[in-house]
Amino acid sequence: MPTNPENLFTLTGRTALVTGASSGIGHAIAHALGHAGASLILVARRPQPLTDTLHQLHDHGIPAAAIPADLTNPHDITRICQQAATHFGDIDILVNNAANNIRRPMTDLTPDDYHQTITLNLTAPYLLGQHFGPRMAQRGWGRIINIGSQQSIKAFGDSGAYGISKAAITGLTRSQAEAWSPHGVCANTIIPGFVLTPLTEPAQAIPGRVEALAARSMIGRNATPDDFTGIAVFLASNASAYITGQTICVDGGFSVH
Repeated sequence: MPTNPENLFTLTGRTALVTGASSGIGHAIAHALGHAGASLILVARRPQPLTDTLHQLHDHGIPAAAIPADLTNPHDITRICQQAATHFGDIDILVNNAANNIRRPMTDLTPDDYHQTITLNLTAPYLLGQHFGPRMAQRGWGRIINIGSQQSIKAFGDSGAYGISKAAITGLTRSQAEAWSPHGVCANTIIPGFVLTPLTEPAQAIPGRVEALAARSMIGRNATPDDFTGIAVFLASNASAYITGQTICVDGGFSVH
């Protein structure tokens, strides 16, 4: 008998932790997972936008809790791991979305630029995966969704340390898939194109840049955060049970030019 599509995509009974949940792609993904039935743990650095997002979800009747945290601080990572499961139970879905976007010429990057970028964009996803991944595997079900970048697969626009971190995210995903997919945990990377978010505002401010990047996509426009809600629900659900270790471009054809 064919599987009911509603059962494939529902997240009812699941708990998702989303980093960088107070704005941009993380904000949109958190809303989508919540509307699909998941309870949510929201993690972000800025308390007020995090609280605003929490209230928005509560207004829609979505169970959600917030953990303000700086993911470059190892003590905050420990606190997230200690507190996350105290709200709605064990974490079933981990979305590693939080990142910085320091984009200066390679020769101008400082040691601190490199350290901040690798710590936030790569080490934090690694550490959160190291905590939650084995616990998902013990329960026989889990999903890890890492957010990459066009710099995961190509270098352009002063990719620098950012490009290093985002290329490494795809390797992290493959390693997580190798480790835990035999136990029901699927790990995949989403590769956006150019997305109109607060993170990309410096690039948006360059005259003609937004239009030029839109022209590079086959669809002819830049992405908005809502363009990632469908793929996130899919990768978080039972519908993606045989997809793991993959790098999936959601970029309007940007990467195939």
